Amino acid sequence: MTAAPPVDPLADALLALRLFLIAPDKLGGLCLRGGGPARDLVIERLHEQHGQLRRLPPHVDDERLLGGVDIAASLAAGSTVRQRGILEKAGGTILIAAMAERMTDALAGRLAQQIDTAETGNRFGLILLDDEIAEDEAPAASLLERVAFICDLTRAAALDAPMPDASAIPIDAVAPLEDDALEGLAATAAALGVGSIRPLIFAAEAARAHAALQGRKHPSTADLQASARLVLAPRATQLPPLEDEETPEPDRETGSDGERDQSDPGDRPLEDVVLEAAAAAIPPDLLAQLSSGKSKRRAQGSGGGRRRKSTVRGKPLGARPGMPRGGARLALIDSLRAAVPWQPLRRREAGLSERARLILHKQDLRVRRFEERAAKVTIFCVDASGSAAAARLAEAKGAVELMLAQAYTTRSEVALVAFRGTGAELLLPPTRSLTRARRALAELPGGGGTPLAAGLQAAREVAEAVELRGRTPSLVILTDGRANIAADGSASRSRAADDADAAAKAIAVRGIEALVVDISPRSTPDAARLAQAMQARFLALPLADARRLHAAVGASTQARAA
Repeated sequence: MTAAPPVDPLADALLALRLFLIAPDKLGGLCLRGGGPARDLVIERLHEQHGQLRRLPPHVDDERLLGGVDIAASLAAGSTVRQRGILEKAGGTILIAAMAERMTDALAGRLAQQIDTAETGNRFGLILLDDEIAEDEAPAASLLERVAFICDLTRAAALDAPMPDASAIPIDAVAPLEDDALEGLAATAAALGVGSIRPLIFAAEAARAHAALQGRKHPSTADLQASARLVLAPRATQLPPLEDEETPEPDRETGSDGERDQSDPGDRPLEDVVLEAAAAAIPPDLLAQLSSGKSKRRAQGSGGGRRRKSTVRGKPLGARPGMPRGGARLALIDSLRAAVPWQPLRRREAGLSERARLILHKQDLRVRRFEERAAKVTIFCVDASGSAAAARLAEAKGAVELMLAQAYTTRSEVALVAFRGTGAELLLPPTRSLTRARRALAELPGGGGTPLAAGLQAAREVAEAVELRGRTPSLVILTDGRANIAADGSASRSRAADDADAAAKAIAVRGIEALVVDISPRSTPDAARLAQAMQARFLALPLADARRLHAAVGASTQARAA
C-alpha cells in the first residue's frame, strides 16, 4: 500500500470549515474537539468568513430556545407579549454550541428536530465545541449525525495554517457524483464500519464542495479522497481491511513530470484508493482502540456512576410543575411565564382592572430540576483462602490504592470484601480516603477454606447498601471459582458449588455490574461458569499484578458501557 502523506489536523479543520461555508445547507456544520489555540484559530477564521454567528448557551431553557412569553413586557403591558426563541432567530446564521459534550439529550433532540424540519432559507449551520474533559463525555449522537465534519484538534501541533482559497465556482455548478464514485464512498463507509446513511450523503456533498473549491465541474478521485478523509474517517468504528500492495508501475501511477496523478487511480479499484486516504486520517491511538474492540468515544459512564435527577444540585434541566418543598427550589421566572398568559382572564373573573396585581395559582408554580452523576463505588471481593492468599491480597491492595489515587478525578469510591475460612468480612467500607484504606489493608488475613457463596453474598449486600445511598456499585470478584465451603459453613464441595451458583444468580437478578477475574495460576472453567451465572464480564489474569488488575478493571468498565 502506498504511504500516505501525514495528516495535519489544523489544516484539515480549516479545509472542512471552507467546505462547510461553500455549502452550509448541505453539510450541516462541524464538531471541533479539543480546545486551545488551534480551535481558537478555526473560530477566528469562521468569524472572518461569516459574520452572522450566534452563541447557544449550554443550559438554555425551552422558553429562550423555542420562544415564549416575555415576562417584563407582559407585566408592563398587562397582556401576553411573545418573544422569539433562539432557534427562530437562527435562520440563515451559524449557531455555536459551547460545551456540546454536556448538552442534555432534550436540548440535543430539539436542535436535531429543528435541523430536520427547518425550511430552506430558515436553516442554520451548527458548530459543536467539544471540550471533553472526562472520557465519558461526548456530544449527543443525534447532533454528530447532523454535522458533516468531526475535527479532532487535540493533536494539532501547528498554531497557524492558511485558510484555503475561496471556491472558483458555486457548488450547484458541480455535477453530482457518478455511480462508481458513490459505490467507492459506500465501500469505504462499509469498510470503516460507518453504519448510518447520513455520513455517506455528507461525503458525497463534501466531494462536490471540494471540487468547487478547486474549480472543477466534475468531482475527481482527489475530491473523493478528501471527503472520505474528512467525513468518514473520524466516524470509523472498525479497522479497514487494507492489504499491502506491490509498488505500482511508473507508467500507471505517475505522470510525465514524475509526480503521482491524484486524479487517476490507474488500474487500482476506486474504493481502494478512497479507503486508503480515509485510513491514513485515523489517528494511531484510535486504530489501537478499534483493534482491541474499545473506543474511547463509546465509553459511557467510565468516569462515574449513573446519571439521576436531583432537586438540589447538578447540571440544570428544564423546570417542571410542582411545589417548592422537600428540598425543591422555586423556579421564579418559569412560574411567572406560566402565570402571565392567564392574567386577563383571572383579572376579569376577580373584577380587577387590567393593570392590577399579578394573580398566581398553585398550578403556575414550577420547581428547578438538576441532573447529577451518582458516585461510583467499586467493590473488590477477594478470595483470601489457601496458599495463594498473600499474592491475591497484595494484588487487591495495590489495585485499591491505584483506584483511590484517582478517586477525586473519577468521583469514585472503593470497598473491599475478603472471604476465607467459613465466612466473609467487609474489611474496607466504601471510602475515598487513601489513608484509611492503607490502614485497613495493612494486615489482611489469609488461608483456610473457600466460602465463595458467603463472599458473593457479602459483596451483594454491600452493593445493595451502596444503591440505597444513591450511588452506583460495581463488583470485581477475584477468585479461581473453586468453592469448598457451603453457605452454612459446612465443608461440602457439591453444596458449596450450588450455593455459589445461587449467590451469583442473585447478583445477576439485581442487575449489579460485575467483573469476575480468574487469578488462579492456570485458568479453569470454574471462574468462567461463575461469571456466566452472574451475567458478568470474565477476565483471566493468572499472572496479574496490581497495575494490570487496575488497568483491566478500567478497560472492563469501558467495554461494558460501550
